[in-house]
Amino acid sequence: MATARAELSSINSTLVELTARVSTLAEDSRDGGDPDLAAALFTVERDLRAALRRLARAGADRRQGGR
Repeated sequence: MATARAELSSINSTLVELTARVSTLAEDSRDGGDPDLAAALFTVERDLRAALRRLARAGADRRQGGR
C-alpha cells in the first residue's frame, strides 16, 4: 500500500505541474489573440482539475478502506 500511496502522490504532483503549464499557455494564448487555442486549453485545464479531484477522492477512499 505504501507503494500505491507514493505512486498516487507522484501522479498528483505531475498533474498539478501539468495543470499549471496548461493554464499559463491558455492565458498566453488568450492574451496573444488566439481565442480558439485558449478555449481548447481552458477546457483541458478544467479536465485536469477534475482529474485531480477524482484522484484525491480515490486516495481518500483508499485510506478509509473504501472502494
